[in-house]
Amino acid sequence: MASQENQENVRNVKSTAWSRLKGFPDKCVDLVTTSAREAKNFGKEDPRRIVHSFKVGLAITIVSLFYYFDFLYDGLGVSAMWAVITVVVVFEFSVGATFGRGINRAIATFIGGLLGVAAHRLASSTGNNAEPIVLGFSVFFITSIATFVRLFPKMKERHDYGCMIFILTFCLISVSGYRDSEVIEMAHTRLSTVMIGLSATGLICIFICPVWAGEDLHNLTATNIEKLAISLEAFQRKYFETTRNDKNQENKPPVDGYKVVISSKSKEESLVNFARWEPRHGKFKYRHPWDQYIKIAGHTRECAHRIDALNCYLHSEIPTPPIEISKKIEELCTTMSLECSHALKELAIVIKKMTRSPNSEAHLKNAEIAAKNLKLLVQSGLWPESDPLDVIPAAAVALLLIEIVCSTVKIADSVHRLSIMSKFKSVEPARTPARFGVTVE
Repeated sequence: MASQENQENVRNVKSTAWSRLKGFPDKCVDLVTTSAREAKNFGKEDPRRIVHSFKVGLAITIVSLFYYFDFLYDGLGVSAMWAVITVVVVFEFSVGATFGRGINRAIATFIGGLLGVAAHRLASSTGNNAEPIVLGFSVFFITSIATFVRLFPKMKERHDYGCMIFILTFCLISVSGYRDSEVIEMAHTRLSTVMIGLSATGLICIFICPVWAGEDLHNLTATNIEKLAISLEAFQRKYFETTRNDKNQENKPPVDGYKVVISSKSKEESLVNFARWEPRHGKFKYRHPWDQYIKIAGHTRECAHRIDALNCYLHSEIPTPPIEISKKIEELCTTMSLECSHALKELAIVIKKMTRSPNSEAHLKNAEIAAKNLKLLVQSGLWPESDPLDVIPAAAVALLLIEIVCSTVKIADSVHRLSIMSKFKSVEPARTPARFGVTVE
């Protein structure tokens, strides 16, 4: 009986193994097909990614010529590989990111090599017995200070890579010099190969389909403001759909476009950091006020969080307020939502076209007037006989919309200041709106 069960188990294992082996080629084909489809979609989302890949390949190929041809190889020797390594670690997607890493690497290699040679010379002058002690103390002292400086927030943000390369170069030159007498030649060769790699990287990055971080930041800021406008319109439409009976809801934009704005902080900060390294390009001059984009982004996220709180009332377990209550606030809430939406769209156009336009002012004034009237309406106790559970959701929506009006005004002030600092062109005869009260220091 036991032997029959064992035979049955063996047959089951064999059949299972055979079926898996039979289906293995199909799984491989599915995996390759799925990966190819994902790669195709990934490239379609941003074709610059494909161009960037070819640019990196071209830069590495050009620098590799120092290894292939004898007349180039004789001058650098095995150290030519440092040029290839430089291209690999420095070449980033945008010009700003590439320049940031490149400049950090060049300066760090130069200073690290200089201090490494100095440490070696100092240790050599003390004699053979004391040389390793002095050299070890120098390595400990310099690397400890460099590591401490690296932890400063500003250094971490902009020069973290440079500090790491400084430590690496200093240790490589000073420690290797203990066994190799040609320390200056070693430092010179390393610096030369790094500069060769940086030159190839910089030229290809700038002159072949450049990707500017500043331009990406500029467009991202305008797009985020526009998404807030679309979300506000969608909320106004959906929240009052019970009274409007809108039958075309399915064809309208969704409310949740603001969620991308909430999660864009790290991307915006990275782009600002990269944009600071970029030379003048397009409409962006030297000393462009990149920090102002951080302020705009902060106000934009603040508005997005308030829209997120507002959006909770579309999916709340608390029933929607009765029609008689909604009707009393519908007109003012609709005015605030639409006017803020129109103002945000105008501000997005101002940033995209880099032109100063007063068109958003009228919408903001209408929204502020509606907000004041809505405050008075809520404070007047208009619903004394209503159930508090019916009134609270409507009052909360009203107060959140008032806060969104305030956030929209902050965004407008920040954009207006950017337009002055960046000297945007005026669409109409230049006149500074009195309500903003912004001056450039």
